[in-house]
Amino acid sequence: MSVKLRSVWWSRLLTFSLAAGVAASAVYWVLRWPQPVNARPVATAAAQASAADAQALTRLLGQAAVPAAAAPSPGGRYSLAGVLAGPGPRGAALISIDGKPAKPFRVGALVADNLYLQSVLGRRAVLAAGAADAPPSLTLEMKAPSR
Repeated sequence: MSVKLRSVWWSRLLTFSLAAGVAASAVYWVLRWPQPVNARPVATAAAQASAADAQALTRLLGQAAVPAAAAPSPGGRYSLAGVLAGPGPRGAALISIDGKPAKPFRVGALVADNLYLQSVLGRRAVLAAGAADAPPSLTLEMKAPSR
């Protein structure tokens, strides 16, 4: 039996082309592999500097300094939308911050501004500053249901 030399080379060329295509595809997908994103907040020194410059500019132009607005009370920023009290120290609360949609927080979770959800009971949620086991600093009450 004789094998034609041409048919062997076509077979080899086809096999090489397929292998090269598979290798090129593998290299393509490895290069497109998602890189981990370092989502660290960047210091906004430029924004702080521009705010200070704006105040200096108003003083330079002769305008009286505008007094800074009084900081709102921490209790006014938070609103309790719902409570899920479980047996013992477990539970969760739906808390709205600055009028935004309410988000769920479990007992012991950081709510915002170094305030932790310390406990939930009935229609009340207790927040503590610094750590979940610190003395209570703010108590949120749910509003009475409207009829």
